Amino acid sequence: MSETLKEKTAKGLLWGAFSSGSTQVLNIVIGIFLARQLSHADYGIVAMLAIFTAIAGNIQDSGFTNALINRKRIEHDDYNAVFWFNVLVSIGLYVILFFCAPLIAAYFHQPCLVELSRLVFLTFVIAALGIAHNALLTKQLMNREKAVIGIVALVVSGTVGITLAYMGKGYWSIAWQQVTFNTMVLLGRLYYTHWHPTLHFNFQPIREMFPFSVRILITSIVNTLSQNVLTLIFGRWYKVQELGVFNQAYQWDFKAHSFMNMTVAQVAQPVLASLNEEADRQKRAFRKMLRFAAFLSFPLMFGLAMVSEEFIVLTVTEKWLPSVPFLRILCVSGAFAPFYELYRNLAISEGRSDLYMRCNVMQIILQLVIIIAAHPWGIQGMVLAYATFNILWLLVWQMIAGRLTGIRLIDALCDVIPFLLASAAVMAVTFWLTKGIGSNALLLGVRVIVAAVLYFIVMKAARVHMLDESIAFLQGKIKK
Repeated sequence: MSETLKEKTAKGLLWGAFSSGSTQVLNIVIGIFLARQLSHADYGIVAMLAIFTAIAGNIQDSGFTNALINRKRIEHDDYNAVFWFNVLVSIGLYVILFFCAPLIAAYFHQPCLVELSRLVFLTFVIAALGIAHNALLTKQLMNREKAVIGIVALVVSGTVGITLAYMGKGYWSIAWQQVTFNTMVLLGRLYYTHWHPTLHFNFQPIREMFPFSVRILITSIVNTLSQNVLTLIFGRWYKVQELGVFNQAYQWDFKAHSFMNMTVAQVAQPVLASLNEEADRQKRAFRKMLRFAAFLSFPLMFGLAMVSEEFIVLTVTEKWLPSVPFLRILCVSGAFAPFYELYRNLAISEGRSDLYMRCNVMQIILQLVIIIAAHPWGIQGMVLAYATFNILWLLVWQMIAGRLTGIRLIDALCDVIPFLLASAAVMAVTFWLTKGIGSNALLLGVRVIVAAVLYFIVMKAARVHMLDESIAFLQGKIKK
């Protein structure tokens, strides 16, 4: 059993990395085409709605996805109750937000948000229809099927968005891309799960899961506020064009670090929850995930920070150069984002949604105070304060992990710091070796190759077991 779970975890992580990487490549391609066609203001307009859509999504999910994954025994009535609950809540939310659209437009001083928001808010109604199905896919570690769903949805929605952008539809192209993406994801989940809701209404499972899930709900909303707090503040205080510049940097950073977040999230809670009665095995599994996240996240994010200028110029043209300083700052803090995913899933898998909630509430309160205090230093100063605080707050999560499982700070640092130092050193050496290259295209290509080769050599020389496992996994996939 031990070997089976170990193999299942490793394959889940590696397959998750492979599929998430494919998804992010598609996101990058779509983002390039859209950014070349759309203006700073177009991105700023859509960014203003991101927080409302995300919070509405949190509410209609209500934390029941996590609750379903955590249940030891699960039956049709459990999935059925969650399905109908989410559908009813999402419809109610859409009606409320439909009539609140003028208030949202007034807050941001953008009348066009009234009609745009009413279209974008349809996404969480569509998403609600597939939440129970997604919980089933996640609980059964069907990462391959989830990857196929995501890739197909991206291709179709990306095609729609790019076509509309070339037709001159501006911010409407992004809105319709979001609606199409959620629709395709729903169809994919229905196709792969073969589970269907029934009209037998039994909400007893909802009552049983509610104490746990409501804390997840509150925390999810807080996390959404934390991730979008800068957009919410900038959209009110600064011009829409300035918000668009920041949002361009934020989107590229998000695409990069969400690659790791998705990789970790696909296996973290199911695996950790299955081991919550076996402390030693759970601790070993968690530390292995920490090492895997550090092994990939630091070189990926530090590398993007290093090549940010030539990357922006070559992909989305020089009109987005003002976003480079923001991207560099966000990439450094984004390198630590997967660790948040792991620590949060550890708390959830232990059934401690109360700790999960309190820690995140405190984070957003302190975050707001620090960001507002940094206002005299302008947008860049506020972004720097935001990024620094997010890195340091991981120490609080480590304290919680220590209380729950006995994982010591020194153990976590030993798992993470070597990859951080190796990645930083590789990027510094790469930057120094290539700084004389004048062509942006040549500079980007050479830096990526040199950094990848140097990192591989360092990992190989240090005999990092994670590298050998990754190579073995990829070789096995090629042979198949």
